[in-house]
Amino acid sequence: MKVFAISDPHLSFDDLKPMNIFGSVWDNHWEDIVRNWKEKVSDDDIVLIAGDISWAMKLEDAKRDLGLIGALKGKKVLIRGNHDYWWSSYKKVKEILPEGVYAIQNNAIKFESVIICGSRAWSVPELGVETDEQDIKLYEREKLRLEMSLKEAKALQEEGDIIIAMTHFPPFNSRYLSSHYTDLFKEYGVHSVVYGHLHGNSSRTQLIHEKQGINYYLTSCDKLNNVLQEIQID
Repeated sequence: MKVFAISDPHLSFDDLKPMNIFGSVWDNHWEDIVRNWKEKVSDDDIVLIAGDISWAMKLEDAKRDLGLIGALKGKKVLIRGNHDYWWSSYKKVKEILPEGVYAIQNNAIKFESVIICGSRAWSVPELGVETDEQDIKLYEREKLRLEMSLKEAKALQEEGDIIIAMTHFPPFNSRYLSSHYTDLFKEYGVHSVVYGHLHGNSSRTQLIHEKQGINYYLTSCDKLNNVLQEIQID
């Protein structure tokens, strides 16, 4: 079994919002992702998609986008991004997911010796920059939600199992300083972390960052040139 990750596909097949206004890397980006997916992924593998999955505004309108993901090989695990407005209650989302597609929302799921958990998270405050009070509240709230997920992952963990966490927002600021989220990952013995949200040339481009013995993978599809990132689990 292998684990792959990609995030931020921003699918819009039933709600046309072309992404190539942000650059040529978005030309036919989903077709490129699918082509690479078919080359790499088997039915036994896991593919993590760390948010901003579909531009749909309503759950019903996201069905086609989710169906395209469901038709691909592997066990697909999703978390919510800040643009996934269609993602309503966890219960309702689970009800429409195609076979082989799983949602994580402050909980955890286990596949053989790999446990997946996570939360959307929120923007980590920048050093020396005043942060909006509402953003601080969201940052603190997401800490509680992430810990709920990590506790469930820990309860599932047996000897030899590893925990991989997903967030949509980067779990640290632009200087990669420690945060509530990175402290929790260290406390709960997380093996690797997958995140997205960052796009374009202006955002930091360190695709794999090691911190306190944990590898953090930035998996925004445009940053990866629309290919899946393998997460090393050995």
